[in-house]
Formats: sequence, structure tokens, C-alpha cells
Amino acid sequence: MNIIVQKFGGSSVSNTEKLFNVCRHIRREQEEGNSVIVVVSAQGKTTDQLIKEEQEIATLPNSREHDVLVSVGEQITTAKLCMCLETLKIPAISLAGWQIPIITDSNYGNAEIKQIGKERIYNELAKGKTVVVAGFQGIDSEKNITTLGRGGSDTTAVAIAAAFNANRCDIYTDVDGVYSEDPNLIKDAIKFETISYDKMLEMSNNGAKVLHNKCIMIAKKFNVPIIVKSSFEHKSVGTLVANI
Repeated sequence: MNIIVQKFGGSSVSNTEKLFNVCRHIRREQEEGNSVIVVVSAQGKTTDQLIKEEQEIATLPNSREHDVLVSVGEQITTAKLCMCLETLKIPAISLAGWQIPIITDSNYGNAEIKQIGKERIYNELAKGKTVVVAGFQGIDSEKNITTLGRGGSDTTAVAIAAAFNANRCDIYTDVDGVYSEDPNLIKDAIKFETISYDKMLEMSNNGAKVLHNKCIMIAKKFNVPIIVKSSFEHKSVGTLVANI
């Protein structure tokens, strides 16, 4: 079974039109004979809005309940994307972190993944379904919902790619690859065709927001090839992040 993991961030899933655009990326991989696991973030500013509402209740909210609240956004995206896929006659199923399960420690707000269950996802892939996973979340040994912190959906995607020995992990974003500088600010920024894990980690530690350092370290440890590409340009080649 050739498995591709695709991750779509908040800007890529922020409305219904963009969700159907994501469906086209998924269908293309399936037409090439690949099984697809999709990891999604919350739509647009959903998480920010949830935190704003939380602050109206308590300036120092209970950390467990905070994670329960902010995990909701990703679950909304999974359900909506599966509805879009089913509309296009693409069988799909949404899974929250606890349903897989993605087991973490109990460090609320910045949990570390300890183990990823494989049976449920393999069973659904064997049925010909696209599996849509809620990023950013897991469950601890006491069955409490946990969240993975900044860049959590990227971390989820790369960790799943490692667990399932995926051919690669595609990270879709609003730029068509990794650049020497922010291409939205610097007109002459240089796009990299390939970049090493170490160089990408250095850029992340220096403030680059393309990939979070946690997911890069997982990719390096398990030798997971990552391609950073645009969700809005279907012919985007992107940038390969690998052991080069």
C-alpha cells in the first residue's frame, strides 16, 4: 500500500470553496494509485476565536478544559471536508485524535506524541476510504484530550507519516515552497528546490514559520520526506525537505 500524508493548514480550508479545492488535491493522489491520509487544521481564525471566547470567561482557564475547547476547531474541519469528499463520490471518514488513538503525555497545551494506533486507519484505508485526521490533538493515558502546541497539525502529519512509513508527507500552505526569506515581504526571495532537515530546522529556529521545529525533528529522526507546496497552485512542485 502506497500511503501519502497530506496536511492542509487553516488558510487552505478556511471556507467551502477552499475545502473543495483540497478535495481535488486528494483525488489527484488517489488517481495515481495512492492511499491518502489527510491531516487538517482548524478553519481560518477558528482557534483564535475560541481563545477569545475563553478569555471572556477566565483569564487563567483550567489547562485541561482549554485543550478540550481548542481541539474543537480541527474536528469541525474534518467533518466538513469529509462531507465535501462524499459529495464528490470520494469515500471518506473523519477521525479525532482519541479515535485513532494518538497517545500523548499529559503536558496540556504542548503535549508530546508517544504512540500512534495503526489498526483503525489501516482498516479504513483498506476499505478504499480517505482518512481525514484532526491535527493538533491527542489523548493521554487517562483519556484526557491534549493539544500539541504551535505547529501541532504539522507535527501530527509528520508523526503519522513516520508511523505508517508513508512515501512522503505533503504540507500544503499559502506559499509554493520554502524561500530564503518571506516571499510576501521580499520580492527577490529565493525559492529552494530542496533543503536539508538541518537547514530547515535552523531557519525554523530563526523565526521562519513554514514548518515548526518539532515536526522537522520528527521528520529527521524517521527520515520522512516532506514537500512544502501551495494548496492554491495545482502544478506547484514545491520544496523537498529531506536528508540531503
